[in-house]
Amino acid sequence: MISFGLGVEDLADTRFAVSPLGEAVFSLRVLREPGLSALHLPWRRSVLGRLGTLDTGLLLALVAQRRTLPDFLTPRPAGFDPTFEEELAVVRATPPALVRRDLLATHAPDPLPAALAGAASADDGRVLAVRDAVCEVLAGYWEVAVKPMWPQMRSLLEADMTYRARQLALGGARRLFAGMHPDLRWHDGVLSVDRMIGHHHVEAHGRGLLLVPSVFAHKPAPPVSADEPPFLVYPSRGVATLWSPAPAADAPALAALLGAPRARLLSALDEPLPTVELARRFRVTPSAVSQHLRVLHAAGLVTRARDGRLVLYRRSPLGDQLAGAGGPPPPG
Repeated sequence: MISFGLGVEDLADTRFAVSPLGEAVFSLRVLREPGLSALHLPWRRSVLGRLGTLDTGLLLALVAQRRTLPDFLTPRPAGFDPTFEEELAVVRATPPALVRRDLLATHAPDPLPAALAGAASADDGRVLAVRDAVCEVLAGYWEVAVKPMWPQMRSLLEADMTYRARQLALGGARRLFAGMHPDLRWHDGVLSVDRMIGHHHVEAHGRGLLLVPSVFAHKPAPPVSADEPPFLVYPSRGVATLWSPAPAADAPALAALLGAPRARLLSALDEPLPTVELARRFRVTPSAVSQHLRVLHAAGLVTRARDGRLVLYRRSPLGDQLAGAGGPPPPG
């Protein structure tokens, strides 16, 4: 079991973020073990045909026999929405001692695979060579395996964060963690993650807690090392809909279900838009648009997020399915 001690200030500083690099790294588990999640088999079949000359031996060596992954490859996101390139730059700057520590801890008690053996060396130059080779192959892997579907994945993750933030607002930490995963327990200021290979406790001491929803994480995933600050990757809601083809929209049926104004609004929200822009496009008052958006949001068909003084609305993955506008066809 791994646990985090969270004080009042830490709960007040609990925040969410997305991690494109984290998604690429966690997807390696599915690539290596197709039986880990049947939901991702369509994605895996598509990716296998696009890997080309990438060093898959090096990629798959990053996943230990225990399915653990090196902490330095999943750095704590510095902001809400970092780019893949920004996160990879952090990995490229990882000092050799940390690379060596994380790779050895990830694979313990087993020795490092041959593709990573140089990281066990006392020679920092050999360790850095492994780090740089890993970064290069991850950059190529991102381009073919994750980036093509990242807009749809990000939309799903944002919808999950909106839902979790609402749970926190309505019922505090107990309600937030109760619905995340059966392996998570919240009691007396301690968040415990059961069924972990590691066993340690980390006190937040004012550092807060960062929560990162993931498409490819099949269970909660805290850092392997006890030296890392409180940081938890958890399975996102709605993953089952991600690789399913969106049904073709029947405009009259959608209008009959939602009403014509709400159906038109839902169809327009394939990009984040504020109320005032929607009102301008449909030549109605902002208050009329707000009323319809409240209903769509309550039904889980749109998400909302604040950007400065504006609140931006966008179709949720469920809204995409209903509107038949799920973007590019899923892999398969």
